Amino acid sequence: MAFLVRGAGEAFLLTHRAVLFDFDGTILDTETPEFEEWREAFRARGHDLTLEVWQHSVGTVGAYDPCAHLADLTGVPLDHEALRQQVYARHQTRCEAQPLLPGVVDRVREARAAGLKTAVASSSISEWVEGWLARHRIRDLFDAVCTRDQVAQVKPAPDLFLLAAARLGVAPEECLAFEDSPNGIRAARAAGMRCVAIPNPLTRHLPLGEADLVVESLADHSLDEILRRVRPSDAPSL
Repeated sequence: MAFLVRGAGEAFLLTHRAVLFDFDGTILDTETPEFEEWREAFRARGHDLTLEVWQHSVGTVGAYDPCAHLADLTGVPLDHEALRQQVYARHQTRCEAQPLLPGVVDRVREARAAGLKTAVASSSISEWVEGWLARHRIRDLFDAVCTRDQVAQVKPAPDLFLLAAARLGVAPEECLAFEDSPNGIRAARAAGMRCVAIPNPLTRHLPLGEADLVVESLADHSLDEILRRVRPSDAPSL
């Protein structure tokens, strides 16, 4: 699918053969409840967890350890595994009540109807991602699902997006990635892909300026409109 896009006084012929979606925060907002549950765990012990600190964990794995941080703040030994399980259980329950983010299914269906390949590229484990896709009955909308247990490095490294492109049989520059976080945007750009950012309630407070385009919601714009508005620089908001 080719579009003529004009920006910064130049014309760019963009050819798209695939669209790649992040999962957490882009297809389903699992990120806001996770942050809120960890924040409650901190507050229950007399401390606060700020988004400024938490943001480093969004869209990646291993960049921030809330248990170690809380133990340092309290000066009291913590059963890290027990605390993680408690937070995870509450997080899981809240995610079960979360709907798919607006416009995601419509945009994926538009892509497939137009003959584009589709994939999920997520820093979460396969069991987590596949489980939610199956629960919401949208697994069959994606030609490939790539997760952290299938690559050497997660976002902001490009491995997940490069794996998705390889499985779809398309070149990275022919892919458009949809992301919600700075780490995800950096991963897409490192893979040589253009990237559209769709901030959720948590990530709209984070810097997303490295994306080629920022949209408030996928429900507000057709895939055709988004593809026509993608620019290689100076990311505008729709």
